[in-house]
Amino acid sequence: MCDARPPVDGDVDAAALYRLMAWLSPAYPIGAFSYSSGIEWAVEAGDIKDAESLRQWLAVMLGEGSGFCDAVFFVHAYRAIVANDAAALRAVAELAAAFVPSKERLLETTTQGRAFLDATRAAWPCAVALPVAVGVVCAGHAIGGDASLHAFLHAQTANWISAGVRLVPLGQTDGQRVLAALEPVVAATAVRAIKTPLDEVGSAALRADLASMRHETQYTRLFRS
Repeated sequence: MCDARPPVDGDVDAAALYRLMAWLSPAYPIGAFSYSSGIEWAVEAGDIKDAESLRQWLAVMLGEGSGFCDAVFFVHAYRAIVANDAAALRAVAELAAAFVPSKERLLETTTQGRAFLDATRAAWPCAVALPVAVGVVCAGHAIGGDASLHAFLHAQTANWISAGVRLVPLGQTDGQRVLAALEPVVAATAVRAIKTPLDEVGSAALRADLASMRHETQYTRLFRS
């Protein structure tokens, strides 16, 4: 069973930090490396062509698009577990699935969510089995919400950058520069997500949503989305 201590924002002990780093590592077996969230089409279309255009694209995805929406769903899933509110958790999971703008993005988020739960429950058994996987598992293991959310957004951003580095292509140092430049965007997204009621979540990254749809018809592809 998982740790029964109530989670405290900002309180991340060594064991909690270890688990966060393991779950959100690129090596965690959820297949994140095989998805680009439409970045592959954006590169082919010329929207992303260098480190600066990648930074601009991801800043919008994080602040106004799927990154922000995912952060809100994370927060509300986490709170539902803390409150032991199964109905609220179902509502979050259903809304998260409904917000996905394309078939490939639905495959991306649900496949990774299922893989995350399977791998986590196998290594760190926890009495949760419902979607919105990372928020559920972090709450179930009593890891502070603020730290968990920031770690989740960092991992999401790093995965997007990894796709961009391979596709443009860019050097690894450029990728780290983009990651550093997006740090304030990640922080602002987390703060905004914590304050956003579930019925006020929304996305305005239309070009990124279109990219995820256009990816389905690309002639050659390296990524599944």
